[in-house]
Amino acid sequence: MLEYFMHVTIETLWKQGKNKSEISQITGHDWKTVSKVIKAIKNGNYPIKKPHCKRLDNCREQILALIEQDLTGVRIFEELQRAGIYVSYSATKRYIADIKKREDVCIRFHTKPGEEAQVDFGYVGMTLDNNGKLRKTWVFNMRLSYSRLDYYEKVFDQKVETFIRCHINAFNFFGGIPEYVKIDNLKAAILEANFYETIYQSMYKQFADYYAFKPLPCRVRKPQEKGKVEAGIKYVKNNFFLGRKFSSSEDVDKQLKIWLVNTCNARIHGTTRKVPQEVFDTEEKSKLIKLPEREFDMPKIGTRTVYNDCHVYIEYNYYSVPFEYVGKKVNVEVYNKIIKILFEGRQIALHVRNRGTGEFITDENHYPKFKCYMSTNYQEEYQTKMNQIGDFAGKLFLLLVSKHPRDWNRTAQGILSLTKEFANEVVNLACKRALIFDITQYSIIKNICKNGTYNLPAEVL
Repeated sequence: MLEYFMHVTIETLWKQGKNKSEISQITGHDWKTVSKVIKAIKNGNYPIKKPHCKRLDNCREQILALIEQDLTGVRIFEELQRAGIYVSYSATKRYIADIKKREDVCIRFHTKPGEEAQVDFGYVGMTLDNNGKLRKTWVFNMRLSYSRLDYYEKVFDQKVETFIRCHINAFNFFGGIPEYVKIDNLKAAILEANFYETIYQSMYKQFADYYAFKPLPCRVRKPQEKGKVEAGIKYVKNNFFLGRKFSSSEDVDKQLKIWLVNTCNARIHGTTRKVPQEVFDTEEKSKLIKLPEREFDMPKIGTRTVYNDCHVYIEYNYYSVPFEYVGKKVNVEVYNKIIKILFEGRQIALHVRNRGTGEFITDENHYPKFKCYMSTNYQEEYQTKMNQIGDFAGKLFLLLVSKHPRDWNRTAQGILSLTKEFANEVVNLACKRALIFDITQYSIIKNICKNGTYNLPAEVL
């Protein structure tokens, strides 16, 4: 600090036209020191002024909390005086102004009762599951922004199903739904972190529509927009998980539930200076959206690759998909009674969920037309064409279908092609001879036409 002021003094005198000797005499510094400082000034080298610790730095967090309550400088000064911090009003005012200039400080958003909740996950380390295995553990927090009433739940993953299930449990705990749910840009809820054109996971969007709330994503790199839930995560880590021992997953859930009701929501909140449960009961509960009569039918979701037979494997059964998606990855949503199959967010198949195993649930329209071996319309079309050749050809077609239910079409196509080379009557008589000897091979029927054996007695092949 002394070096800084020495430079300032010498620079001021030098700019006033004093020479090095005069400056040395005025300041008492050695002539060589003065010369060195002037040379540094000419080269643009200035010593950095070291910051000094301000008296109010020790209570900075407290002042931030008061600023976020939109209190005026006078009110903040009064609160500091009440807390036993005796600093002049002018010093307090300067300190507040300095804080508000900083880019990393955001004034807290204020909401109305029932207007908003904030949600997030927080990692809390490894805990035991019910089988005695250590697993990575997160805590889910939904905090009502007005009353600061919290809901916490321990989870072992951050899948979209888990995210939605935690929402449902939180809504049931509150007995209602806020108008907005502010979320961080979690992969579970948002596919693309774009504040103006957010692409939601279709599942989360369906869920939000069903419960009539509006998801409100935080802008990227703006975590202060959900500062309340950030504080909630920090609070549960430090005041519940830190230093506690748990014997199982069930034990964590039991202790967390007791702590949530008896400690967390019953305490005097550090910012509002009110009890969250009391504020919720008297001011916010009646403002929440009513819960739906039936809980959201949350599906199991996943991805599958479509097999060459136009089916995907789901819960030990096979469900058909339009043939153009063979080899592609599709999303599946398994509901209580139905199964949806989607490609790039668009539904491409819908089936009734089969409770058995090893069964094929097939929509014949999903096959290409030339592959529809079992299609009634396709079969009737070929039967009509065979009947047009003659009665015996029509009867042979029925024999083909009964003996070769999955690949009759190739033989039928071959017999129909014979009419390009032979008269219908010849092909019909060849079919008659084939019927006598229970023959369905196209090659033999073709040879009967070529060899003229269609007119031979029945006992001669």
